[in-house]
Amino acid sequence: MSQKEQIQEDVVLEEQISKEHEIIVYNDEVNTFDHVIETLIQACDHDPIQAEQCTILIHYKGKCAVKSGTYKDLKPRCSKILDEGINAEIV
Repeated sequence: MSQKEQIQEDVVLEEQISKEHEIIVYNDEVNTFDHVIETLIQACDHDPIQAEQCTILIHYKGKCAVKSGTYKDLKPRCSKILDEGINAEIV
């Protein structure tokens, strides 16, 4: 394998490893707007306006991508959201 081929292979591998994922939060009939907003501020480092906008989208659209990043970064954030009784997953 040439050096150029090795570099290309390394780049492809790095892209696969650092692929962006998203936390999707789903609407439910249990959690209040305030609870979801506070959770997004704490778990996703949202500012209050961003958290409120995401919460409105969750309510009216049924779901919203609230944070994107690497799986390693998103996993503990998603766990915090789930621990608060809010339906979420990483995709």
